[in-house]
Amino acid sequence: MDAILALKQKLETERPARYEQLPDIELYKDQLLTYMTRQLAGGGQAEELTGAMVNNYIKNGLLPRPAGKRYTRCHLACLTAICQLKQVLSVSQTHALLKAQPDLENPQEFYNRYLASLDRAMDLTAGCLQPGLSRQEIAKQALDLCLNAYAQQQAALSLLSILEQT
Repeated sequence: MDAILALKQKLETERPARYEQLPDIELYKDQLLTYMTRQLAGGGQAEELTGAMVNNYIKNGLLPRPAGKRYTRCHLACLTAICQLKQVLSVSQTHALLKAQPDLENPQEFYNRYLASLDRAMDLTAGCLQPGLSRQEIAKQALDLCLNAYAQQQAALSLLSILEQT
């Protein structure tokens, strides 16, 4: 199978679990970390989530404190967003972006909107990929995607700066 076709199919199909599919039982930290490894499996080169990272997210107000050392769907949804956004933004920028979300107080509503936006972005990117390209065409396509990512990151950072000023 063509590697680009496999990548295209991965982008089209591998997504984090929907809110309703997240475990409805409370998890201890080790269970949370194990679950998040599976939740973020399609995310590419993301670093592995650790207990220390979770503690830092809680300490910095990015993640709500667990009730009695038990984590809920809300924590899983927030961590999914944090881990993915952290691939593009710093932790402080991720914090500012999440705190500005109008529906953050309703984790299910926010997460569903987050996933819908992620779906659109992944589908758009998958649509750009063309299997069967020569090595030169692959290099050109990779450059185009990198420049698109750069432009979008610059726009996102500018919007975050505007949010901080208002």
